[in-house]
Amino acid sequence: MRDFHKIDVWKRSHQLTVAIYKITETFPKDEIFGLTSQIRRAISSVPTNIAEGCGRNSDAELFNFLHIASGSAAEVEYQIVLSKELGYIAEPVATELANEIAEIRKMLGSYMRKLKANN
Repeated sequence: MRDFHKIDVWKRSHQLTVAIYKITETFPKDEIFGLTSQIRRAISSVPTNIAEGCGRNSDAELFNFLHIASGSAAEVEYQIVLSKELGYIAEPVATELANEIAEIRKMLGSYMRKLKANN
C-alpha cells in the first residue's frame, strides 16, 4: 500500500478537482444535472482512482486504477472544450485548465510506465 497524499499526480489532480468545482459553480443552473455534474464526476474520479489504487495490494491493481484515472482525465479534457465553446468558461481559463489536465495525463502515463518497468 502507498500513501496517495505523497504522490505528485494525486496532489495536482486534487487541486484541479477543487478548481473545477469552483468554476462550475458559475455554470447555468439548468446544467446542474448535465455538464456540471458530468465534469465534476469525471474530475473527481482522477484523484479518487489514484487513491483507491494506492490502497490495493499490488502494482497491477494500482496500474488498473491509474488507467481508469487516465480515461477520466481524457473525459475532462473534452468537457473543458465543450464548456468553453458553450461560453461557460472563458478562453484563458479554459486554456489553463486544458494545460493542467494534459500535464496530469502525462504524469499518469509516466507513473504507469514506471509500474510496468518494475514488473
